[in-house]
Amino acid sequence: MPVKPKRIAIRKVFLIMSLVIVALIIGVGIYGGYIYYKADSAIQRIAAPPSLQHKDPLVENSPDDEEKKLTPPLIMLLAGIDSRDGGAGLLNTDVLMLISFNPQTHSASLLSLPRDLLLKPKSLPSRKANFYYAYYSIKDKSTAIHNTKHLFGDLLGLPIDYMVVVNFDALRQTVDTLGGLEIDVDMDMKYNDSADGTHIDLKKGLHRLDGKQVLDFVRYRKSNQGTGESSDFARNDRQQQVIKQIIEKLGAFQQISQWGKVIDIIGENVKSDIPQSELNQWIFNFSKIKPDHIRSLHLESQWKSPYVYVEKEGLIDALVALRDEAGISSESPINLEGVGTMDK
Repeated sequence: MPVKPKRIAIRKVFLIMSLVIVALIIGVGIYGGYIYYKADSAIQRIAAPPSLQHKDPLVENSPDDEEKKLTPPLIMLLAGIDSRDGGAGLLNTDVLMLISFNPQTHSASLLSLPRDLLLKPKSLPSRKANFYYAYYSIKDKSTAIHNTKHLFGDLLGLPIDYMVVVNFDALRQTVDTLGGLEIDVDMDMKYNDSADGTHIDLKKGLHRLDGKQVLDFVRYRKSNQGTGESSDFARNDRQQQVIKQIIEKLGAFQQISQWGKVIDIIGENVKSDIPQSELNQWIFNFSKIKPDHIRSLHLESQWKSPYVYVEKEGLIDALVALRDEAGISSESPINLEGVGTMDK
């Protein structure tokens, strides 16, 4: 039985947001001193303050390899929180994605983790994967990213360098700043969930959608209001449609004030434990990745209320692939005792 639709409906839009955010930060450089200042200010807000920077090196860099020394491969935990008006999950991570990025090969591997995946850490109660960032934030917001990153790293046997937290409201605000998007809605879409504030109501056909409606458009999976089910293929097409339009609209910006608004959105909605100097290098190199160099890793999963369990062998293969992308030896066995898994 597949993972509950309402629990994974947002997952793929997160990739859109992360790519758009990167494009925005890189693109602003051509607009002179004011925009440079704004971009630098946004990056400072995204980056970790020096007193809270925690980095665990992945690999030793060769002293005669200057490029590798400056931009080593890394593994990052990307988390998305939903703070829409009326939403209930202000701190729970609706999206969890592991990204292994190799700047030398300009390639990346992505693995999405189900938000309802059962985790069983030894020192904490067993809960869904989306619970722990909220748990650590309530205890101490200043160390929540650091502690969450290490929890997932320990449970998955994966040396995670950094964690980035993105508020989904960034996509909505960006689209609204762009004046909306002309979207060819491929089917009627209706879905309501008062628990998390989701209310999707879109009609088939060409429409100008605002930020909330665009978020609904890319989130839609299944209906509880009589409309049809969306396929993975259709959702991929929607994401591409949205990405293309956002990039085209950004490229048409003529006023510095427009860029300033978008940069402010980024700075207000993205947080990380990445040092500013490394964030600058990472963004510069990430822009060189081509779509055909991005590999999506997939997991077979099963819903057994109230948790999701993933196929054990597939998870091990995916974790090995992430380690290989980052140039980490995979000789030591991966222990998944703290993860809800199932055999084939």
